[in-house]
Amino acid sequence: MVVARTRCVTLIGVTGHIVEVEADVGHGLAGTHLIGLLDTAVNEARDRVRSALLNSRFGWPDARITISLFPASLPKRGSVFDLAIAIAVLGAAGAVPAQRIARPFFLGELGLDGKIRPVRGVLPAALAAARAGASTIVAPSLNAAEAALVPELTVVPAANLAELVEWLREDELHRLPIATEMASAGGDESVSPGEGDGRDLDLRDVAGQATGRKALEVCAAGGHNLWMLGPPGTGKTMLAERLPTLLPSLQCEQALEVTAIHSVAGTLPPGRPFLVRPPFVAPHHTATVAAVVGGGSGLVRPGAVSLAHQGVLFLDEAPEFSANVLDSLRQPLESGEVTVARAAGTVTFPAQFMLVLAANPCPCGEAGTPGRPCRCTPTARRRYLGRLSGPLLDRIDVKVRVARATRAELMADRHVAESSAVVARRVLAARERARKRLAGTPWRNNAEVGSAALHTDFRLPTRALAPLHRGLDLGTLSARGVDRVIRVAWTLADLEGKDRPGEPETSAALAMWLGVD
Repeated sequence: MVVARTRCVTLIGVTGHIVEVEADVGHGLAGTHLIGLLDTAVNEARDRVRSALLNSRFGWPDARITISLFPASLPKRGSVFDLAIAIAVLGAAGAVPAQRIARPFFLGELGLDGKIRPVRGVLPAALAAARAGASTIVAPSLNAAEAALVPELTVVPAANLAELVEWLREDELHRLPIATEMASAGGDESVSPGEGDGRDLDLRDVAGQATGRKALEVCAAGGHNLWMLGPPGTGKTMLAERLPTLLPSLQCEQALEVTAIHSVAGTLPPGRPFLVRPPFVAPHHTATVAAVVGGGSGLVRPGAVSLAHQGVLFLDEAPEFSANVLDSLRQPLESGEVTVARAAGTVTFPAQFMLVLAANPCPCGEAGTPGRPCRCTPTARRRYLGRLSGPLLDRIDVKVRVARATRAELMADRHVAESSAVVARRVLAARERARKRLAGTPWRNNAEVGSAALHTDFRLPTRALAPLHRGLDLGTLSARGVDRVIRVAWTLADLEGKDRPGEPETSAALAMWLGVD
């Protein structure tokens, strides 16, 4: 008997940490002992592993078995260690060559019959293994395509323990072919707008809302946040759902990051292990702070703001969300990440998203609608919209009123409304102009440009800033508002093909920022 070692990965947030699994079959009172700061799921692995080995016709050593997960100070959670523990025990018992199992990484949960079941977080685990110098990783068959997204990593799909042991006993280890979607990443033009959400969405479906469609185009081109105010049935939700169809496909690095987050959360679509389109996340207004920003007891999970990373977070009926939830969005909107602190440690998730808020003008929704008198008192109206705090609205770049369209507007608009594909081409051209201008900086679109750079490297002429100076003098514009208006002005200039915004662009951007005041 020898001490057998193999490797696995534990996840803290979306970051993988290498864990060395050691098994020792020695003398002493028979029993199985697991050590290494383990949670309940890992402690239960002894029973799953024992049944899986016996039902796969492998013996269970009648001796003292000690299994250590190193480093001992690192928390280990979940059932992902089952397979590595089983292989380490087999190596210590001499059932498989100990030297053969030392280099590969083993991920997977074991069923009592020896089947290897899928687990969450395989992509970030595979990325961590590759960074640690791994050349081979064994993953459940249903997770194999996800693990194979990592370049230069040999992935062995395992369906059950018996087949895996037979593979380990072979003289020549071979790689099993796995089909992946990696080739479709990186802004592939063959990915049509709307692909990835499972629905046939197109901007031309929204008739009679020319102002709303223009606001969507501006936000998509610059990565700006949007607030739509209007009565029910005017198309606010339809507009929000079609915003991702205007955005470019994710670049390879972005797609890997987004896919890793959804892998940890367990929300990857079946049969599609690689997300190449910007995600769209729309939590219900009853969602808690933990559901929106992330959290949970024990294992911290990413929230809606992280699931919307590089995509769109849509809050329909925004005033119905709790004040704590709405205010919790302020920090990730500024920093592009969210930090969840718990007694066991601190976890940081990426959270760069476009925020879209939709709200009715009052609780009954009829305020300002011709022929439909509002039943709400002035106090009720103020209290309703007052749930959206000033600091939150100060972080919204574009605000637009969405009114009910007349029959004439609906009929006329159906002939001139542009498709998502047409608008997406203008958005892509505007983003390309911004990308060239921002080359050599950490920013990729206008909404990310830092405040200092806006007033130095990208400072506008005094004449162009005149509308903003008047707003500051009148008190209708804050210092943060000035920066956001300038960013939108740059986006308008990019859409128009201009090298620099002028007074028309800053005036239009200011009107968008003050749109629902």
